[in-house]
Amino acid sequence: MGKRSIKENKNIYFECRDNLGLSRAQASELMEGISESSLEKMETGKTNIYPEDVVLMAKAYKRPDLCNYYCTHECAIGKTSVPEVKISSLSEIVLGMLSSLNSLERQKDRLIEITADGQISDDELEDFANIQKQLEHIDATVEALKLWVNGTIAEGKINKEKLDSLK
Repeated sequence: MGKRSIKENKNIYFECRDNLGLSRAQASELMEGISESSLEKMETGKTNIYPEDVVLMAKAYKRPDLCNYYCTHECAIGKTSVPEVKISSLSEIVLGMLSSLNSLERQKDRLIEITADGQISDDELEDFANIQKQLEHIDATVEALKLWVNGTIAEGKINKEKLDSLK
């Protein structure tokens, strides 16, 4: 077994591997296509990490949230268009989603009024912005639910094949 790192500025990929108690050699064996030396370079910031590398790490470390992290922190497109998803419990996700849906239900008629003419006037802009925030919150809770499901599948607590067959 390798030595434990005392490095202070560890990136998330290093931390995930380290938290599992895996050496780079052990982690490399779990990820077809990533050598031990490549992993070291990714973890120390000496080379860019590519999306396909993150997908392999997410699977090997059972951390689907790594994909969202990559998109929101390292991908130029994702930084501006992908919402960062925080890991939450199922009850927090569902309650947040229901709260947003209830709020949007109350604003539904106003959204129809605002958009009926195909334009958004200055006096409608504030209400429209508030509705847009609610929609973004719903989007974030949907993504959080997907992340929770993927994490639960990775932990072996949900039967993926059965879930897929029911969709």
